[in-house]
Amino acid sequence: MSTKWNPRTTAVHGGTRRSQYGELSEAIFLTQGFAYDSAEQAEARFIASGEDEFIYARYGNPTVRMFEDRIAALEGAEAGFATASGMAAVSGALTSMLRAGDHVVAARALFGSCLYVLEDILRRYGVEVDLVDGTDLDQWRAAIRPDTRVVFFESVSNPTLEVIDIPAVSDLAHAVGAQVVVDNVFATPVFSRAMEQGADVVIYSATKHIDGQGRTLGGVILGSRDYIRKTVEPYMKHTGGSMSPFTAWVMLKGLETMSLRVNAQADSALALTEALTGHAALRRVIYPGHPSHSQNALALRQMAKGGTVLSIDITDGKDAAFRFLNALEVAHISNNLGDAKTIVTHPATTTHQRLPDAQKELLGITPGLVRISVGIEDTADLIADFTGALNAV
Repeated sequence: MSTKWNPRTTAVHGGTRRSQYGELSEAIFLTQGFAYDSAEQAEARFIASGEDEFIYARYGNPTVRMFEDRIAALEGAEAGFATASGMAAVSGALTSMLRAGDHVVAARALFGSCLYVLEDILRRYGVEVDLVDGTDLDQWRAAIRPDTRVVFFESVSNPTLEVIDIPAVSDLAHAVGAQVVVDNVFATPVFSRAMEQGADVVIYSATKHIDGQGRTLGGVILGSRDYIRKTVEPYMKHTGGSMSPFTAWVMLKGLETMSLRVNAQADSALALTEALTGHAALRRVIYPGHPSHSQNALALRQMAKGGTVLSIDITDGKDAAFRFLNALEVAHISNNLGDAKTIVTHPATTTHQRLPDAQKELLGITPGLVRISVGIEDTADLIADFTGALNAV
């Protein structure tokens, strides 16, 4: 594969493997196992598999490997391991490198399931976890210790869209030898610069912008070849969180159009933010790509565009938020994001409902907060839909 390609070309052609038939669209190797020419060959492959030698679909598959190689090339990582879901990637990346007695520092503003992995699962097995305000470098500085093993954060938090200073936090972590693990899903692989800015491990929920059309669950862990092959792969292949070949094929198809979709979505998200800013029914509009966001300069430095998601805070709380959601005609009420269809979510009663009220308040997840994942519909139709629903409220 050429190393001179720009990202959009890499997203279409990177990692391609063709069979003897020369197929143009990537082949789906929908097989659980692989046959050997001899017992000696089987023995040799179990000792050390070559680049295009496979044993079992849980360990690796040609279609899955194409996806792993393509997204790794796009991110600038040495290697990747594709997983069954985004949360399989988060839990696999963290659990594979941690053991009892290790210390983790994480940003407090995280997706609810990520908090569950940190606060319930890892702590249950003896990992010490400290949570900080991810936007406050002094809190990172105070929490990171000489024995800190991992630092973890979402580069843009869900759902309040706080932006973490990746280079600054990475410098603090690397000064004590800690690994920096970044969930980069809101930044997207299109706008991402996480690994260039200091991240050691980058995680994506491929369910989001990579598929981008609401079809399949998937995730990927990206990092050094040594970390992926010696730490992640042994853990994932024995615990069973691998991606299926069919899912990998869907993700390959999604990568082909991802840049076109995500750029259009980000442009619409900015236009929608501008249209809704100042509306009488809203306390605030939160979008990292808009000058009103307190971290706008940092967001644009790290991402170039503000991403595909904005959040609005409706003044009169939950009842008003529900009236707004129910008045929408184009947007759908759901809990996914990064889809071609515009999706609205009420985090306080869905994705983050398990959090205590005090923690929701601390994170800024108010009863009136609505997360908006902007799709690829016509921008004017989206603005009309959202302003009309707010006027109804």
